Amino acid sequence: MSETHNVGLSLGSNLGNRMAILQETRDLLLALASSPEGFKFAPVYQTAPVGCADDTPDFYNTAVQFDYKGTPQELLKEVQAIEKQLGRVRDSDEQNAPRTIDIDILYFGDVIVNEKDLVIPHPEMLSRKFVLRPLHIIAMTQVLPNDMLTLKEHLDILDDENKSEPNPVLVRQIW
Repeated sequence: MSETHNVGLSLGSNLGNRMAILQETRDLLLALASSPEGFKFAPVYQTAPVGCADDTPDFYNTAVQFDYKGTPQELLKEVQAIEKQLGRVRDSDEQNAPRTIDIDILYFGDVIVNEKDLVIPHPEMLSRKFVLRPLHIIAMTQVLPNDMLTLKEHLDILDDENKSEPNPVLVRQIW
């Protein structure tokens, strides 16, 4: 029998009606939650693309947190199915290509995964303002496995140390 784990996901969209796509994604993810009462979603921020081509449109980014009953691999399959349903096309030749939706699993309770197609906690989450800014709103005191700092403390350090990445701009508090 599968255990229930508190999971955090990052959502990003830079093609189509970004807000509507994030709302539909949130609603589809809510259906995966063990209980709707524990489902949390962060404000939406607009961010300049990081590591993308110069003409790449800005992203809308947010985060969700909920209790999930299943394995990390099962969650990966389910979020990839949602991405496909919402028009995400994976092109192996172009990394960081524009997309209707991108869903990243950031953490999965205290579980650590290091597989070819899945690494949890997400290896780049602590170096990205566009991930930590919305996530810390709903998971400020979250501490990742093998870490001692909260997500809020990581964001404070990132704000002090990474002046080159632009700060995300709040688009909508409640969506």
